Amino acid sequence: MKLIYTSDKVELVGNSIFLAGPTPRSSKVPSWRPKAIEKLASLNFPGTVLVPEGRNWVETLANFNFKDQVEWEWQGLENCSAIVFWVPREIDTMPAFTTNVEFGSYVRSGRAYYGRPDNSEKKGYLDWLYKKTTGRDHFNNLDELLTYVVFLLER
Repeated sequence: MKLIYTSDKVELVGNSIFLAGPTPRSSKVPSWRPKAIEKLASLNFPGTVLVPEGRNWVETLANFNFKDQVEWEWQGLENCSAIVFWVPREIDTMPAFTTNVEFGSYVRSGRAYYGRPDNSEKKGYLDWLYKKTTGRDHFNNLDELLTYVVFLLER
């Protein structure tokens, strides 16, 4: 499995998964993405995983450049095989405003897969739109969502 972070050039090898969803705005709030990467490794996912954050918080905070970040995300979202939207929204710590825009842009792409924990805040519209446009129910378990996406990509 090849991991590509925002400081890396987007070079996709094999099937690719973009881990879309809210990014913590403070080093005191843990990211959900390391758990997703662990799960993908346990599934022996052989492709590329696009991680739209830095390798660590010191790097992320010291080198953050809005234009570079959004250009990197655009390139990854436009070219990946699957976009996994995991939305553990907490308005105060991970509001997911950018995620809302990305979700609306890609939900009809045929490459979007969506889930969120049951305690995610302000999820009603995303749930409705995902069901309305894809005919699929959302996942409420990150491991199950990733297992499903890897299964689809490998068949």
